[in-house]
Order: sequence, then C-alpha cells, then structure tokens
Amino acid sequence: MSHDELMPIGAFARRSGLTSSALRFYADSGLLPPAEVDPVSGYRYYSADQVARGTALRRLRELAMPLVAVEAVLGSGADEASRLLDEHVAKVVADAAAVRRKAAVIKASLGEAPGLPVAAVKGPVLAAAVEQVLTATAPGHGMPALAGLRIEASPEAVTLTATDRYRLSTRTLVPAEAPRQTWAGTVNGDELRTAVVEIRRSPLVRLEAASNGIWFRVADQEDRHCRLLTEEFPDHRLMLASLGEVTTRATVSKGLLLRALEEHPGERVGLHVADHAVNVAAADGEHPGVTLPATVTGQALQIWFELTTLYPAVSTAIGPDVLLDLRGHDQPVTIRSADHGDLTTLAMPVNSDRSA
Repeated sequence: MSHDELMPIGAFARRSGLTSSALRFYADSGLLPPAEVDPVSGYRYYSADQVARGTALRRLRELAMPLVAVEAVLGSGADEASRLLDEHVAKVVADAAAVRRKAAVIKASLGEAPGLPVAAVKGPVLAAAVEQVLTATAPGHGMPALAGLRIEASPEAVTLTATDRYRLSTRTLVPAEAPRQTWAGTVNGDELRTAVVEIRRSPLVRLEAASNGIWFRVADQEDRHCRLLTEEFPDHRLMLASLGEVTTRATVSKGLLLRALEEHPGERVGLHVADHAVNVAAADGEHPGVTLPATVTGQALQIWFELTTLYPAVSTAIGPDVLLDLRGHDQPVTIRSADHGDLTTLAMPVNSDRSA
C-alpha cells in the first residue's frame, strides 16, 4: 500500500477521535498497530479500514473498559461482544452501588450522635416484609415519598407501608424485642432494596434512628444505613379509617387467580363476583372470561382494575388463598391472605366503561 493511500497519525487521530499519544499507546499494546511504519523516520501510517476499529476502541475505553476486555470485544462476533458489554456494564453498576453505600455510611457517621434504638426484628422476616411492601412504591413519578417505605414503630408492633396512589400495601410485624419508643420515618426505597440482601442473612436486625436516616445493625456483617425522605408521606391511616363497610367477600385460589391474570388478553381486567365464583373478564367483551371457584358472601358485584394494579396486589399475598373484601364498584378492594392477614393491600378500581 502506497503512502498516498495511508493517513499519518495526526489525520487518523482526527478521524478516529483518538489522540496521537493514545494511538502510540494502543500500537505498543498491540490493540491498534499502524498499517505501516516508515523504517527511516519512524512515522506511523494508518489505513482507512482501521478507522472503524479505532472508533470502536475509543468508545469502549470511554466506558472505562479494561484493555483485556476491550481486546476480547474487538476480537469477538456481535453476540459475544454484546454479552461482554453487558457483563462490563453490570460490574460498573455494582461497583457504583457499592461506592454509594460506603459513602452513605461515611456521611452518616460524620459527627453523628449516637443512634436512637427503635426496635429489633428477625432479619428474614423483615427482609420478606420489605420486599412485599416495596412492590407498591412508584419510583420516578415526581413524588419522592411514593418511592419510599414508611416504617412506624410503637410499643406493640413495627408497621411497614408503601403506596403508589393506586395500591397501598401495609404489613405489621411482631418485634423480637419490644420497641423502646414510638418512631416513624419514610426510608429511601432504592437503598432499602439493596440493604435487604444483608438484612435477610442476619437472625436479628436492630433498627436505630439517626438524624438523617436509619441504621440496620446486623451481627457479624456490615451495618446498613438508609436515608430518610423529607417529603410528607400520604395520610394512609386516614384512608384506612375511612374505608366503607364490606358488602361482598370472596375467597379464591391465589394460584388460579394469578394464572387467569397472566393469560388475560388486555390491560384492564374485570372481576365479576357472584354465585360461588369469581369471573375474570376482559374489557373488550370479545374474549370469554375465566370462571374460578370461590367462596362468596354478600352482594353480587362487578369491579374493574388496571392489570398493573391488580396483579402485584394478588401476587404478594401470603398463602394459597386470597381474601377479597369489596365495598362497591368504585371503592378500594382489600386483598390479603385468607389465613395469614398481616399483609394487607388496597387496590383502587377504575371506571367500568369499556371504552375508557
């Protein structure tokens, strides 16, 4: 190849977006050797065919990918290169999360007064409850409190609550040791999801309130700190207290109801409750409903939900059967286990108009 068909290092640097010094480094490392080196002057020349590799190399390094991984990506086919990229991104995200956690712990300990003991709860029980209730949060909707989990401790119990305005989930735990005083705070949901990993592994977790967060003290492991949200949490107690009288009650198999919802053809689902059955119907009226055997008391009722509201409310219920307490077609339905009622979810219905 003649020099007329080659680019000097400066021109190739402009085409590829790499600096001349970076090109010399990558040439010496074997990742991007020049097409030709003048034996007298030592000038390096590159071909137009090398621009794509140079550009890809620059982009991969912008992702902070190590040279060994860059070489593997550049030498792989599309599928393997994609897998390696996903693997690298997952590691970067995990490393960033670890740094955030450590920074939060350091910040929380800077000039921090001794924490206020709140309660002690069994770790596996607390972790399971947090995961169940957090399904009712709504991250990224412009209302920070809806992305958090409300923790309330009293001398009798520890209560966890979350809401996305369409669902409200609450679970009450019996503490392993009686809470020493009343305390309430709304905990950052994302940080709590991460903390659950360590909480689950500890037989006993001690909750300790600090000025800007809450500590989860665990034996023989790293304590976890989660920030408190300053925004006001919705008045869920008023909502619960204002619920009307239950007019219809149905007990149905959780597994059968979930299967019917999973196979449901639309975004809106109707529950027709009557005559020892719950019928799961589609809003378009064209698809036949699925009739599930149920124990029903009270008035016959038709009520409609968004699938995205009803499905998680049912899926997080504990036990083989779910109990539905209904108050009318336009009132919240209470969904809980038929025989294990400490997890309760309220699901808001939608307009029954099929054209809506």
